Amino acid sequence: MSSSVSPLAPKTVPDMPTIAGIRLATTEAGIRYKNRTDVLLAVMDKGTAVAGVFTKSKCPSAPVEWCRAKLKGGKARALVVNSGNANAFTGKTGRASTALTAKIAAKAVGCSEGEIFLASTGVIGEPLDATKFDGVLGRLAEAAEPGDYLAAAKAIMTTDTFPKVATATVKLGKAKVTINGMAKGAGMIAPDMATMLSFIFTDAPIAPAALQALLKNGVEDTFNAVTIDGDTSTSDTLLAFATGAAAEHGAPKISRASDPRLKAFVKAFNQVLANLSEQVARDGEGARKLVEITVEGAKTKTSARKIAMSIANSPLVKTAIAGEDANWGRVVMAVGKAGEPADRDKLSISFNGIRVAKSGARDPDYDEAQVSEAMKAPEIAIKVSLGLGKGRDRVLTCDLTKEYVAINGDYRS
Repeated sequence: MSSSVSPLAPKTVPDMPTIAGIRLATTEAGIRYKNRTDVLLAVMDKGTAVAGVFTKSKCPSAPVEWCRAKLKGGKARALVVNSGNANAFTGKTGRASTALTAKIAAKAVGCSEGEIFLASTGVIGEPLDATKFDGVLGRLAEAAEPGDYLAAAKAIMTTDTFPKVATATVKLGKAKVTINGMAKGAGMIAPDMATMLSFIFTDAPIAPAALQALLKNGVEDTFNAVTIDGDTSTSDTLLAFATGAAAEHGAPKISRASDPRLKAFVKAFNQVLANLSEQVARDGEGARKLVEITVEGAKTKTSARKIAMSIANSPLVKTAIAGEDANWGRVVMAVGKAGEPADRDKLSISFNGIRVAKSGARDPDYDEAQVSEAMKAPEIAIKVSLGLGKGRDRVLTCDLTKEYVAINGDYRS
């Protein structure tokens, strides 16, 4: 966790309302860090629905494997998250650690181990001593209150420079329902679902299958459209929990994601996901620029996404932005290498609304001084027009600075 906050951090932090059926507690367990919280316990009321999406890495962490298996039950009573150790690439020891953690948590909460969900973040390859949770989770279960989401978000940070939280309130039937979310992530970020750790909580009465469909759809243009360095973590986990408590106030019970009564809820749910995913981009390791890349005129949306990601993941593009250089040649390179349909002579490129290239050549009205001034802004918008079709997409990334190398060169120290 960095001592200096990213210059791209949000200027304000939202007030996070309580959600009926959710209680939170954090503590210092000394897993790796000293003098900071590193364990979060979220306790859910009976009947809470759960949904999740996870990394597609072929080397997933032990907690990811645990959650995938338990997700089939559709119900959750507790979530345990630790920072400092990813419990990944830890073999049988890692699997034993997750089983012991779940056993301790289940006893503390008073539920079955199948209703316990786990997530770990931090160093890969180091065994996680789950005995550190013994006694700790029991105290947390007793101390848990409907509450402090900001403290919860701080407890799950690693190289993050600020806690990431978001909230939305919306009507569902006759009731007001709340959606709260938190996330952590600053490096090893690339979309392969999910791209970090993130947890969403709501009091809406939504069945597990419907919640799963909402989550899977919601991530595509939010967390799946963010990249920091092109590297997908072994631990990427996004879990959503719905307590259903709003049913007591008139919210209808939802069994299908296609239920028309969900329209406003889905919009608010996706806004929370979008907010959190943008905060991840804003906290990219060493970042000084938030970069939005829009590709239009592609053959398809899928093609536009691939081209946008090619640009966003290019070290040459990202370092040019760090140097405040509107080097469209590097953008052209990234478009060309994407392997998608493109016509050099139809290509147009702009930086922060200033067109620098048109129809495959430098724009005749190009003004170096004007563009250089625009590149000093903390937020950079790159727009690429292909002129081939109606496909359009947008992704978020950040610049690549010397600090990124410094952070990752010292990560295990």
